[in-house]
Amino acid sequence: MINEDGYTPAAELAQRNGARFPNESNEYRQARNALLAEEIELRRHIERVAAQRRALPPGGMVKKRYQFISPDGPVGLEDLFDDKETLLIYSYMFGPERARPCPMCTSFLSALEGEILDIEQRMAIAVVARSPIERLLDFRTERRWQNLPLYCDPTGEYSRDYRALGANGNDNAAVNVFTRRDGTIRHFWSEEMGPVTADPGQDPRGAPDLMPLWTILDMTPEGRARDWYPKLTYGHA
Repeated sequence: MINEDGYTPAAELAQRNGARFPNESNEYRQARNALLAEEIELRRHIERVAAQRRALPPGGMVKKRYQFISPDGPVGLEDLFDDKETLLIYSYMFGPERARPCPMCTSFLSALEGEILDIEQRMAIAVVARSPIERLLDFRTERRWQNLPLYCDPTGEYSRDYRALGANGNDNAAVNVFTRRDGTIRHFWSEEMGPVTADPGQDPRGAPDLMPLWTILDMTPEGRARDWYPKLTYGHA
């Protein structure tokens, strides 16, 4: 049987799956198959959302000439594209007023560090923070990052315009995607979820969640835990 979307119903696929593990009960298998059907539906919904995102009309044209500081000196937004047509900028919560960077951002960037070389086959990526570039590079050395492309936003203008700097001057993490077509740079997409869009009892996170950490913890019986967040260092470090 095929449903109106052209797919076999998720519950039917779950029953066909045939997975079994040693000593599991019938009760467990029934509940696991029901969960599998939901996981299949989630996968399909993620793809529908991704297709809807790809189909967005052209975003706002970037008219300002944003300037950043790279390890090699001043660069413009257009330089961050290198030879690619798409650029993702992650705004790192590491402003000059912070003694140390955001642990949550740092956890995410540590995971991203291992994916950069793969990502750069398809698009350009940049990590932007408001701290001086020397400070960013010192922290990169501390974390033993080798691949993350770090840039300073010295005036904070880019950060203010693209939701990485609040009205109170506080840093915000932000993800923005830009395109360059025929020499014109446009904003394509930004993660817009936050406190206003959060559901009761949940952190104001986006979907799909960018952090592998949370995806892994979601697979466990303990889950994410509402009172635990990553730290920059741990007792055994």
